[in-house]
Amino acid sequence: MEFMKERNSSQPSVESNNVEEWSSRKSAELYGINYWGSQYFRINETGHVEVTPEGPKGAPLDLFHLVEDLRERGIRVPILLRFPDIVRSRVELLNRCFSKAIEDYKYGAKYCGVYPIKVNQQRHLVEEIVEFGHNHLVGLEAGSKPELMVCLAMMDTPGALIICNGFKDEDYIEMALISQKLGRNTIIVVDRYSELKTIIEAGKRLDIKPKIGFRTKLNTPSAGRWAETAGAKSKFGLSPSEIVRGIDYLRSENALSCLELLHFHVGSQVPSIQSIKAAIKEGARVYTELCAMGATMKYIDVGGGLGVDYDGSGRSDSSTNYSEQEYANDIVATLQSICDEKKLPHPNIVTESGRALVAHSSLLVFDVLGTNEVQIRTPQPPNMEKDSRLVQDLWEIFKSVNKENINEYYNDLIEKRRDTLQLFTYGVLSLEQRAKAEDLYWAIATKMHDLSRKHKDAEHIYDALEQELSDTYFCNFSVFQSLPDSWALGQVFPVMPIHKLTERPDRRVTLVDLTCDSDGHLSRFIDAETGGEQKYLEVHSLQPGQNYYLGVFIAGAYQEILGDMHNLFGDTDAVHITMTEHGTYNVEHVVEGDSVRDVLAYVEYQKSELLERVRKATELSISGGNISRSEARLLLELYEKGLNGYTYLRENL
Repeated sequence: MEFMKERNSSQPSVESNNVEEWSSRKSAELYGINYWGSQYFRINETGHVEVTPEGPKGAPLDLFHLVEDLRERGIRVPILLRFPDIVRSRVELLNRCFSKAIEDYKYGAKYCGVYPIKVNQQRHLVEEIVEFGHNHLVGLEAGSKPELMVCLAMMDTPGALIICNGFKDEDYIEMALISQKLGRNTIIVVDRYSELKTIIEAGKRLDIKPKIGFRTKLNTPSAGRWAETAGAKSKFGLSPSEIVRGIDYLRSENALSCLELLHFHVGSQVPSIQSIKAAIKEGARVYTELCAMGATMKYIDVGGGLGVDYDGSGRSDSSTNYSEQEYANDIVATLQSICDEKKLPHPNIVTESGRALVAHSSLLVFDVLGTNEVQIRTPQPPNMEKDSRLVQDLWEIFKSVNKENINEYYNDLIEKRRDTLQLFTYGVLSLEQRAKAEDLYWAIATKMHDLSRKHKDAEHIYDALEQELSDTYFCNFSVFQSLPDSWALGQVFPVMPIHKLTERPDRRVTLVDLTCDSDGHLSRFIDAETGGEQKYLEVHSLQPGQNYYLGVFIAGAYQEILGDMHNLFGDTDAVHITMTEHGTYNVEHVVEGDSVRDVLAYVEYQKSELLERVRKATELSISGGNISRSEARLLLELYEKGLNGYTYLRENL
């Protein structure tokens, strides 16, 4: 397939070819941006990541210069960058793929895409989906009563679908039915059998003919990280027995003509096209059986599942082994074949592709605040008269280790490290001597790591030391707020510096966020050379007085809406960037991130009450002579300023 790129096993790594000059091309190979960038992201000749929101033929925008420009405007890091033009491009791409497939296969019906707003309910984004999808009749899908309220208000495209999924009460159902009076093309999907009677009775009461869909549970197993959301034990859907009972009930109520749609769910982020094709075949069989039982069907809703290639490997749960065109071709061809076999009209095809429409459109940029480095290459020699025997032994290991004796000395090193902790715990080793011993341990580990690289008899040593010797970069963001799928599900996102990419990376790091939680870190990254994962990110050393920015890409699906406020870190500043006809950009919208006051209000702390409590405390301290009036005033000023400030750190800290 043309979108799959062969890995070059001889591509340079950070450690090899030290005499060879680094370049943007080598950085592109190292971070894999040409594999996962999906024609929107690349590295320019100045060593900066650039985005082409309108596709590869559109005008490029330098991300580093953009971030610097935004900061001059007073917008704060971390920044969520949103690109509506990418949303437009993705809407056009998916509709173009299905149009081509329908034309090539001479399919006898149309494509009706819907956007499931649970993927990202932000108002600006939903407005963009509706606007950009107007000519393609792109609809919306709701999975709850609040989401239905959004869809009814926002969806004004004549003929576009509103698909109603999720748990439903009478209010939900009645609202969906009455929306037909507004001209909305609203279909209520029966996810649980008990909903069917409620829908029919509400339709009678309101004198409105319902438009009904049945969701079926497929037995075909899905694939990927979210495979359990599909299949026979999935949360929603009707069993074959319930479908048959449902048809009988509709017939008894003279309402069989209300059934217009069959819905099924393949899964989310399905990595394999084989899984999708198998599910479509089973769903198409159910569709033809419903027609045989007398239902006058119009639509088949194949649900979500269209994946996004987060790592470019084509073979992991974070990737896909198919293109959007292949996805469309297989759906159209399979439905056509099975319907033709049964001599049935082709149904209109509905997809609920949310991730594929919006994931590429947002990226998070944050700055690095500091580092904790563990590698030591030039340790201080011990004082042979004053330092402990343990320290002197470690020094001898450092001087003597080589490729021939590395295995023997590695075992000695592990033993000496254990001895260091035990002797300190028993009070035999002083803190000063422990510090010297640990410095020598890291120096020996660094040397052994270098010696064991590409040493076939010491691969286990290299693997053991690889992650242990990674530095830590302290970063100005919250994993829980901005990348919850990384923390909760192990989702791997593309992460890389957005500048300095003509310079050779000289550090290997893991990233930790601002939260006081050991889970607040990123330690799984794309290995572009193998297509797998690695436990470190290759970056550049921090330079005093210079900002160092990292970007997390393809973050537009689910991350904003699922983010939580661990340690009360709130939403980041978000900026909508659109391109102009002249190749420049406009700041279309700025959505200010949460202030400390905002997040405290979420947990029921009010600014006025907090200020009054602190003011009373200062008055008591003034009376007790513990604080001066000017100090009290300064404290209150700082406190109020802090309440109105950003939850993330200022650049000078």
